[in-house]
Amino acid sequence: MAEHEHGNMDTRTQEATFAGFIRLATWGAGIAIVVLIFMALANA
Repeated sequence: MAEHEHGNMDTRTQEATFAGFIRLATWGAGIAIVVLIFMALANA
């Protein structure tokens, strides 16, 4: 069994994936807010 070395893992792929997830969540929330505002104004 290989020995574990603490702090030796390459996390660039995980960091890029997380950044993409945050970007997607931010855009999704923004679009949802815009749609809700549009619906409120169209109903007024």
